[in-house]
This record gives sequence, C-alpha cells and structure tokens, in this order.
Amino acid sequence: MDNLLSEGLSLMVFGMGFVFVFLTLLVIATGLMSKVVTKYAPAPEPKPARKTARQAEPTGAATAKNDELVAVITAAVHKYRSH
Repeated sequence: MDNLLSEGLSLMVFGMGFVFVFLTLLVIATGLMSKVVTKYAPAPEPKPARKTARQAEPTGAATAKNDELVAVITAAVHKYRSH
C-alpha cells in the first residue's frame, strides 16, 4: 500500500510540474510574440468617426415609437409589481 501511495504522489508531482513548466513556456512565448508583433506591425491609426444614422438625431416618428415603447414597458412593470 505504501508503494502505491508513493507512486501516486510522484505521478502527481510529475504531472503538476509538467503543467507548470508548459504554462510558463506558454506565457514566455506569448510575451515574445506580442513584442515581435508590436515591433514589426504597429497599431493602425484610428479612422475619424463618421456620424451614422443611429447616431443622428431621432426623427418625430422614432420618438413617437420610443414614447410608446416606454409606455408599454411602464405598464408591464406596474402590472408585475401589483401581483
């Protein structure tokens, strides 16, 4: 029984050591790749933001739909809280 326990512990230590070494090498490799990429391919310059239809001022029809949506949600909340 003692031999089996010592084999199990040695296998556990070997496995945990292997995972630790692998993860350490992975972190080092990722850091090196990050440095190489930033050195040879700098970050692109941001493009100026254009105003899209969603960012534009809402029209009268859109605000009417939003008001209706707010009214429906408010009614649902009141009904839920009344139970």
